[in-house]
Amino acid sequence: MSVELLVKNARLPDGRSGMDIACEGGRILAVEPGIELEAGRVIEADGKLVAPPFIDPHFHMDATLSLGLPRLNESGTLLEGIALWGELKPILTHEAVIERALRYCDLAVSQGLLAIRSHVDICDDRLLAVEALLDVREKVKDYIDLQLVAFPQDGYYRSPNAQANLTRALDMGVDVVGGIPHFERSMADGAASLKALCEIAAARGLRVDIHCDESDDPLSRHIEALAFETQRLGLQGRVTGSHLTSMHSMDNYYVSKLIPLIVEAGVHAIANPLINITLQGRHDTYPKRRGMTRVPELRAAGVNVAFGHDCVMDPWYSLGSGDMLDVAHMALHVGQMTSREAMGWCFEAITANSAKLMGLEGYGLAPGCNADFVLLQAADPIEAIRLKAARLFVVRRGRVIAEGAPRVSVLDLPGRPGLVDPSAYAPGAAH
Repeated sequence: MSVELLVKNARLPDGRSGMDIACEGGRILAVEPGIELEAGRVIEADGKLVAPPFIDPHFHMDATLSLGLPRLNESGTLLEGIALWGELKPILTHEAVIERALRYCDLAVSQGLLAIRSHVDICDDRLLAVEALLDVREKVKDYIDLQLVAFPQDGYYRSPNAQANLTRALDMGVDVVGGIPHFERSMADGAASLKALCEIAAARGLRVDIHCDESDDPLSRHIEALAFETQRLGLQGRVTGSHLTSMHSMDNYYVSKLIPLIVEAGVHAIANPLINITLQGRHDTYPKRRGMTRVPELRAAGVNVAFGHDCVMDPWYSLGSGDMLDVAHMALHVGQMTSREAMGWCFEAITANSAKLMGLEGYGLAPGCNADFVLLQAADPIEAIRLKAARLFVVRRGRVIAEGAPRVSVLDLPGRPGLVDPSAYAPGAAH
């Protein structure tokens, strides 16, 4: 018997080593030691980590790579970013949105990022970005799973035509219902928007992903209403609260009530650490709030928590590289999740947890799963995060779609080694 691809001597995220992975027909045929099969291509992992592909469950692809258009965000604040996006929307073109999105998808593939959930603003009556990203979704479907969220950036009720536009976007084929209740004109309107949006999702059988309480205001408590509507409508497992940064500012007593409600409703949570650490706490002097939601507490309670990149070189964030290991690296630091167990879990927050949240089928490293994975220049998930490890091979449906060179440096120092490989500095590595 012959297979299309065979990976030899891999280490897996669960700690198993010396594993071979046989792929045929776009799926994983076997994961076990010592597979003796002929293969169209053989990759020698040499004890390095093979992981399922990275996933970004929270992104804004309609704005990505637009940094400097029509001007820069001089203050670096959330509100100036929103205002700047309002200036950019009228001058967007279908072709430019597609071009930037496809360039970003190229970058994503090079980073082993093969599934993205992108919010797309529906408050432009042309729905230009919606049309453009639907085209992009079709163009990249063979190498990226792209989910689109109908996102009323300017408020479902606050923006005059958002209600009609959201319906139009969903009719056009957008996958997920979005919202931003804390940007409505009142707390009551915010709660009402959640009720309406969740009812739309329930009627259409869709998932929900809400920009929820992206605020330093501890009284921004729309996550409570989101949990209620999720349970009332039987949407458990289909609803996500993104950002949830106000929870960082809430008192412990209220949170002790809130988190069990989130658990009971089966609501997923997404933290966006690169963005939250830069945009939140802007009005503080010192002590200064860190901004990211209560990831360790949510996780300990049993909430499925994932990490998103959110932005790359756009009105809100002038940095970013499409690297989900960078996201996990920041989350680990901001959340003070530095036990060995917690650091390993941070890798799950950019892989398996996101797959669960997005409802991706066939994800994982087991027989029958899609043959999608990435070979990293690292021995284990913690080292991958520490090094933001180089991607050596990226595989989609059993085909290598990206290759990268190992990250090494050549030294010219008397009496010292000629090469430095950063992955050789792990605990227990040979000296």
